[in-house]
Amino acid sequence: MLAATGSQVLWYVSRGTGLVLLVLLTAVVLLGIAVRANLAGPSGQRFVLEGLHRNLGLLAVVLLAVHVVTAIADPFVRIGWLAGIVPFTSPYRTLWVGLGTLSVDLLAAVLVTSLLRRRLQYRSWRLVHWLSYLAWPTAFLHSLYAGDDTNLGAVAVLDWTCLALVVGAVVARLVVTRRPAVTHRALVPAVVPVAATDPRRRAAR
Repeated sequence: MLAATGSQVLWYVSRGTGLVLLVLLTAVVLLGIAVRANLAGPSGQRFVLEGLHRNLGLLAVVLLAVHVVTAIADPFVRIGWLAGIVPFTSPYRTLWVGLGTLSVDLLAAVLVTSLLRRRLQYRSWRLVHWLSYLAWPTAFLHSLYAGDDTNLGAVAVLDWTCLALVVGAVVARLVVTRRPAVTHRALVPAVVPVAATDPRRRAAR
């Protein structure tokens, strides 16, 4: 009975931290998109959002450690310690647990390069930092299929709300990124002929 109770506690802690992690990673991605797309407003607000982005990322790392340790320590699922590092080696739901491990490895790469940012070239750091966009969907699929509670209303609402927010933010960033280029191309044909045919410009020459 004590062993069964302990296993249930580990499962609840692992699953609870996993769901909170999904929310935190979603917030980190949203803040990162807002800062990169210049949606933060004045420089003061940008500074606040960057700090919040960084601190939530660090909090996610702490919860991630708790999530991984409790999931591996749970004797019911038998994931194994190797599966916490090497993706797709778990005997329990190999694909979905492996996606979670892959997300952990990607986030670890982002964390290490962020700590060494001053010693790395910006382009190299930026390329690794883009892995966070791959870490989120792998974490989402892991959350969706690695557990047995996705049929619960509250869990389903949480999962799909996070997905909707991230997809909406990515679409908004693409729109904001493309808008200046489209506007510039649209103005060039209209401006050049006017400058070339303006009689006052000819007289000035």
